[in-house]
Amino acid sequence: MAFTSSPLITCKKELSLFAFPSSSFTIGKRQKCKKSSSNKIVSVVSSQKNKRNPSATGSSKSAMTATEKILARAAEKCEVRPGENAWTNVDVLMINDITCPGISGIFKKQFGITAKVWDREKIVVIPDHYIFTNDDRAHRNVDIARDFCVEQDIKYFYDIKDRSNFRANPDYKGVCHVALAQEGHCRPGEVLLGTDSHTTSAGAFGQFATGVGNTDAAFILGTGRILLKVPPTLRFVLDGELPSYLLAKDLILNIIGEISMSGATYKTMEFVGTTIEGLSMEERMTLCNMVVEAGGKNGIVAADRTTYKYLEDKTSAPYEPVFSDENARFLAQYRFDVSKMEPLVAKPQSPDNRALARECNNVKIDRVYIGSCTGGKTEDFMAAAKVFLAGGKTVKVPTFLVPATQKVWMDLYTLEVPESGGKTCSKIFEEAGCDPPASPSCAACMGGPKDTYGRLNEPKVCVSTTNRNFPGRMGHIEGQIYLASPYTAAASALTGFVTDPREFF
Repeated sequence: MAFTSSPLITCKKELSLFAFPSSSFTIGKRQKCKKSSSNKIVSVVSSQKNKRNPSATGSSKSAMTATEKILARAAEKCEVRPGENAWTNVDVLMINDITCPGISGIFKKQFGITAKVWDREKIVVIPDHYIFTNDDRAHRNVDIARDFCVEQDIKYFYDIKDRSNFRANPDYKGVCHVALAQEGHCRPGEVLLGTDSHTTSAGAFGQFATGVGNTDAAFILGTGRILLKVPPTLRFVLDGELPSYLLAKDLILNIIGEISMSGATYKTMEFVGTTIEGLSMEERMTLCNMVVEAGGKNGIVAADRTTYKYLEDKTSAPYEPVFSDENARFLAQYRFDVSKMEPLVAKPQSPDNRALARECNNVKIDRVYIGSCTGGKTEDFMAAAKVFLAGGKTVKVPTFLVPATQKVWMDLYTLEVPESGGKTCSKIFEEAGCDPPASPSCAACMGGPKDTYGRLNEPKVCVSTTNRNFPGRMGHIEGQIYLASPYTAAASALTGFVTDPREFF
């Protein structure tokens, strides 16, 4: 099907964005400015220690986007403009198991064997990628990370030692991007960097969050700073009542399909509109998670009551939200009427290979995979359970369930699904014939060792709630992956074909 811009989308280009005088750019020289007063948001149990500097935009001569404001404050400048390079202070650095060995090695080589990290309380190390496997090299990654964290006295190391029973590891969390949010490391107005491209998920909290490489991470370990080029901002306005058969995964697949995998290269993707305001935090995380599939540097949703409510029992640290000025300049603005949208999939082998789910109903599938940082959150499983409950049938293909974190795993066994007569997700999944929920981790999302749960070891066709469908992404290079929402994934499991979830609603 050929997609057209109307009525779903309109785009307005602002071609004069980069027509700034050279004096607008200040590199290597700190500006002096009058700091503005601002209202900090502090949880009820907040401590007033380690207060952040107030926003330094009070005397700025130019309007700025939220991303520009965050980077200006982190760079201790009055203002920054797109294209400017700025030395930026980092609030949180996240490292996972597969990157920690390389990062710690670079850190010691460049800063010295006895060097200490810049701030042991601002570093979060989360084993999650290659965990539940018999692969010795995967185990070694975690061992190296553990040794480094002990040596550096890293406060937030979510360790795992007993792989035979993940629940025997009280510190182990699971998928880093979901764990960061659940453990209170995501806060509005801050800069969060991680050695994983989907660190962009944290932009759902109104912060600047993006992925970095091992060398950059090692430099941050030693200095707490990084040189960043300020990205221009694309604004995506989503309005209208979200149909009951759509989820945030459908929204982001539509956007990526519209602008292509390179449409937001090194740009901020800012999401606004009545639809966004009505989304839960987990759904906002799904949106921001996949901006990198369009080449985005970061995604961002402005903090609001939904954000503050989520953070009430997550963090005691004060935080200061920022918002785009009304007259801020955007590289382009796209508008979507979500009320006219339909369930979508991304066909192999690219996240921008957009298609309507109902037009792929002749695609026979071999399995369904529900999990990952994109589709393994509590609300994702609740959505899948809703379809299984409505269908009243058993699955036609093996259906793998991988909760993102320990908390999500517990939710599957304890939270009742609305209008189910008191049933939990786990009970509904059992009745539908799904595999029991697996140990929380990234599992087959990035392939992994051959004994990884759910991995495609043969050229099978899979409907998946993950974020990438490149050749070999989930294992076998000839595997065919259809990216979909939890609704569409569950509906497809019940039929054995790619299926529009409206068939069961």
